[in-house]
Amino acid sequence: MTSAGPDPGTPLTPGQPGGGGVPPGETPPGEDSTAGAGPQETYNPTRGWAKGPVIVIGVCVVLMFVLFIIWAAIV
Repeated sequence: MTSAGPDPGTPLTPGQPGGGGVPPGETPPGEDSTAGAGPQETYNPTRGWAKGPVIVIGVCVVLMFVLFIIWAAIV
């Protein structure tokens, strides 16, 4: 008894050779060939935020908090 394979249309699929393999040029390369092709990154800060922006943000948060407290007391 001969049975057909699970996908009997495989030999008729375009781009497939008779042996069922994939011909060269039909698959992407194993690795990308652009790794390291960009400019070298030289600016890489080692510290966190500067003190100035943190102080400004902190002052703004405190002012908003005070304004909301005053607004809640008035209303």
